[in-house]
Amino acid sequence: MQFQGTADYIADKDLMVAVNAAIRLERPLLVKGEPGTGKTELARQIAAALGLDLIEWNVKSTTKAQQGLYEYDAVSRLRDSQLGDIRVHDVRNYIRQGKLWQAFTSPAKCVLLIDEIDKADIEFPNDLLQELDRMEFHVYETGETIQAAIRPIVIITSNNEKELPDAFLRRCFFHYIRFPDMETLKRIVEVHYPGIKQALVHAALTQFFEIRDVPGLKKKPSTSEALDWIRLLVADDIDPETLRADAKNALPKLHGALLKNEQDVHLFERLAFMARGQGK
Repeated sequence: MQFQGTADYIADKDLMVAVNAAIRLERPLLVKGEPGTGKTELARQIAAALGLDLIEWNVKSTTKAQQGLYEYDAVSRLRDSQLGDIRVHDVRNYIRQGKLWQAFTSPAKCVLLIDEIDKADIEFPNDLLQELDRMEFHVYETGETIQAAIRPIVIITSNNEKELPDAFLRRCFFHYIRFPDMETLKRIVEVHYPGIKQALVHAALTQFFEIRDVPGLKKKPSTSEALDWIRLLVADDIDPETLRADAKNALPKLHGALLKNEQDVHLFERLAFMARGQGK
């Protein structure tokens, strides 16, 4: 079982090595990188390439590790007991399976995505240590043990919003997705917009990387934002010759696709004002 990338996802050699190493070791693959560099999409493409089902667990700030295992709805059981519902005699009627439970009991090998694990409480990764290591957990309400007969491929993503515990890191295979260079990003654009004019791509990406390199930028535009921007440029039939605004222009064309906060917009406005002053 080897991942070689897909026609819809440009994976460099190091990323493919990391994915295949994690599969061979049967360890979770922890993927870090800037937002918008394709971490979540990687899990989807691995599932597509290997012909496996994908189970996604999207972590939020309020998510608890227990929710990934199961949740016991004691309130509904109490209400049903008051109404005389015969369902109350079987506690299993009030247990909701979590994403890990679904992955562990899948009849075939699957891909389990734990997306943006760093959004949750700092104890969240520690609370999953044993379950991900042993691929099993105990259901206290029924006394049964849920164990993975077929170990899923586990992909865990992080945007580096907070540090993950060392004990958790030891159990993972790690890969950092670097921001793509010009040539790689050109290939990504071609995948999403086949047949696009190369003159427009070159002009757009040249300006895109210049924007990313501006000192003091609070949020650098990501790969996904570059794709959105280029899509708008194509839709508006922007001439590549006029795309690269000179320093006297206030902002890049359709800048709302690239600059996502007022501080960065004001930064470019100040730079343009200074450039116009120097040109007088």
